[in-house]
Amino acid sequence: MDVKANPDVAASAAAGPILAVSNLAVSVRTDDGEREVVSGLSFELERGETLCIAGESGSGKSMTSLSIMRLLPRPGARISAGAVHFGGKDLATLDERSMQAIRGNRIAMIFQEPMTSLNPVLSIGRQLIEAIETHTDLSRRDARQRAVEALKAVRIPEAEARLKQYPHELSGGQRQRVMIAMAIALAPDILIADEPTTALDVTVQGEVLELLRDLQREHGTSIILITHDMGVVAEMADRVIVMRNGRMVEEGTVEEIFHAPAQRYTRELLAAVPKMGDGSARGDVEPVGSISAIAAVNDLHVRFDITGGFLGRVTHRVHAVEGVSFNIPASKTLALVGESGCGKSTTAKAIAGLVPFTGSIAVNGRDLAGLSGDARKAVRRDVQMIFQDPYASLDPRMRVGDLVAEPMLIHGIGSKAERGERVAALFERVGLEPGQMELYPHEFSGGQRQRICIARALALRPKLIIADESVSALDVSVQAKVLDLLKELQEEFGIAYLFISHDMAVVENISDRVAVMYLGQIVETGTRDQIFGDPRHLYTRRLIEAVPVPDPARRRGNFTRLVHEIPSVTRRVGDEPQKLRLEDVGDGHLVAAGTGMVG
Repeated sequence: MDVKANPDVAASAAAGPILAVSNLAVSVRTDDGEREVVSGLSFELERGETLCIAGESGSGKSMTSLSIMRLLPRPGARISAGAVHFGGKDLATLDERSMQAIRGNRIAMIFQEPMTSLNPVLSIGRQLIEAIETHTDLSRRDARQRAVEALKAVRIPEAEARLKQYPHELSGGQRQRVMIAMAIALAPDILIADEPTTALDVTVQGEVLELLRDLQREHGTSIILITHDMGVVAEMADRVIVMRNGRMVEEGTVEEIFHAPAQRYTRELLAAVPKMGDGSARGDVEPVGSISAIAAVNDLHVRFDITGGFLGRVTHRVHAVEGVSFNIPASKTLALVGESGCGKSTTAKAIAGLVPFTGSIAVNGRDLAGLSGDARKAVRRDVQMIFQDPYASLDPRMRVGDLVAEPMLIHGIGSKAERGERVAALFERVGLEPGQMELYPHEFSGGQRQRICIARALALRPKLIIADESVSALDVSVQAKVLDLLKELQEEFGIAYLFISHDMAVVENISDRVAVMYLGQIVETGTRDQIFGDPRHLYTRRLIEAVPVPDPARRRGNFTRLVHEIPSVTRRVGDEPQKLRLEDVGDGHLVAAGTGMVG
């Protein structure tokens, strides 16, 4: 595959925009009749330009991208007005056969979740090669060679071997890179990326964004980037369109949008973005050990056996958590950060009693090890969890008032009338109306559903709440309101939080202490100011440097990529991981000694 810059790009730039959308309207059929979800949208995309379409859930940005690709869900959605001009043709009126020649070849698309776009029963190689053969006259051998070159172009190691693998055998970041390789194998004129990094760890996100920039430089590809992450917008955009409720609110260069937004909604959207360096709002943090711990974890291990062979013997072991120790005082927040697979969620599940473990976990002075029956049930009252996806956490067949009351019913707390009164009070406390108790989960927005989950977590008046990626799926303005609510509840009830996240900007704004995990072990821990102001481990520094800054004036020139993939935590039986030793570099700031320690 030719990966050199397209010599025709500069010459063709004078020919006008490569894509022109005029008065686009998209309608969907509902029980109440047809409703417009995109109205009167017009914009142009220049050759070699990155246009970001930003907005919150329901703003119409994804529907816009799907209408350009003519992939609107059928039969309920359609382009009801307007035109989409590309290559002298109106895509809005083109027949399906003509669109197939353009889709994937001239205009390619990358979706947010690659597992829904890749066929799980076909190898990576077959999917790549078939896409190339469909749109070119290349032989099977040449198509295979181009597939290998595309995988190499997206920095997937051992590209030849990857052709034989299936999607489930790759990490999330690798799958997303396969999707990009599939898109660029045919060198499209336009690449539409719909939330391509939302589900990725911050370091993988940085690599994918840098990869998109490389591809644009090498091929002169025009990019439409759909996102609600304003840091990504600042990092990537030449021009920005801000959408709300299906309409364009504002359009301008990235500098105009960030430094001189004309519309109130744009200003509110930017104000809600958590920024690195704003963590001072949390106030002073007491030295470690100065407050009694609500949760005390000591030498925690969580391992899962993998069997194999004819006799089903244990051949490998997943070392998910290896010797983790930390304390969480009352009214304080410990943030556990790291990339997917580092063990942070498994640590949370162990504290909540959801997975077997070895070591010591004490909650409110009571050790979980060895407890059973009523004793374990009593301890679990003190620990509640808030998960990432509030809709998946709520039974769609139950009224939300019953869902919040359910923990009290299970633990035999109060009469039905008393439980109803407490639920009503909790609804008011989290910013909902008691009258909404009779509604079902689908009748609420994402932010409201997360508030319902918070109310349910508060129902038993716990000492510790574990928030596992509890705001990562929310729009930025909703996220800010939920974080403010968590802070208010902590001050009011003295709750300790274990806050699990890969969003370092959010972590800095909500945490008192931070523990950084890598391959099941803690590599650095300290106060918020120690970790963000003076990171001493290379991995911690990499996490912080990977965060895109929501300011185009501070755009990174490049992002250093990993030479190799992160090692696996799965080892052969008997091959034990090396136990890291933490050294105190001052005032309780602990850093793994040896490899990775700097300063």
